[in-house]
Amino acid sequence: MKKVVGIRFKPAGKVYDFDSGAFVLNRGDHVIVETEQGLSFGTVAVPAVQRDESAAGVSGKPLKKVFRLASQKDLDQRNKNRKTEEQAHAYCIKCIKELGLKMSLFSVESSFDAGKLTFFFTSEGRVDFRQLVKMLVKELGVRIEMRQVGIRNQAKMCGGIGRCGREICCSAFIEKFGPVSIRMAKEQGLSLNPTKISGQCGRLMCCLTFEYEMYKNIKKQFPKIGETVTTKNGKGKVIRHNAIFNRIAIRLDDGQDIEAELNEIVKGGK
Repeated sequence: MKKVVGIRFKPAGKVYDFDSGAFVLNRGDHVIVETEQGLSFGTVAVPAVQRDESAAGVSGKPLKKVFRLASQKDLDQRNKNRKTEEQAHAYCIKCIKELGLKMSLFSVESSFDAGKLTFFFTSEGRVDFRQLVKMLVKELGVRIEMRQVGIRNQAKMCGGIGRCGREICCSAFIEKFGPVSIRMAKEQGLSLNPTKISGQCGRLMCCLTFEYEMYKNIKKQFPKIGETVTTKNGKGKVIRHNAIFNRIAIRLDDGQDIEAELNEIVKGGK
């Protein structure tokens, strides 16, 4: 049996499985682990659990191992890397302006050994950044990778406060983006005004997916919008659902609007 621990490298980032070996690790512990890019600094997100000897990663390859617990020297190295990232970000912005490139740089990440810098940016189209890379290599003296990402990834990496007053979901806990559609807003009876159902990234809010299935299941027993029903006040057509309170808004034949409990109406106008 192997002890498998979940390691996260970024806040709200994906959790990766590693072989913890003989280390006793608790949630929140800082560790140095082996990755395909070399040694990396991570944080324990899921405590170790016993797994069969044949345990392997998602790719089917044997799990990488936890190299050691992070020391004060490792923490100092991480802080030093952050300062390097800030300096590289400022210099890259300067170069982008000089070259007149149509790209928005929003983050720079350094490998743990400081041998590589990854620059994250967004752009409406493809960008020829070959000259930019040459300038960065000459100034910074490390390997450079330019990575173009979508606007939702930018919001996740930068963070922020949503219209609900809380930290935006993608930055707080969502590990992987799922599909979000306008149908989800319709199903929940929300305003279809783009400014009210869009997040900071300009796309539909991720939280529209949280209660979508619940609304679908509740409303299976509801008569459809426009269907004729009978109430104690007479016949009318369904104009709105109130799934949370199990009520239906009905416009009677005489033009009056009322609300009725689901168990108070008869479908089909009978």
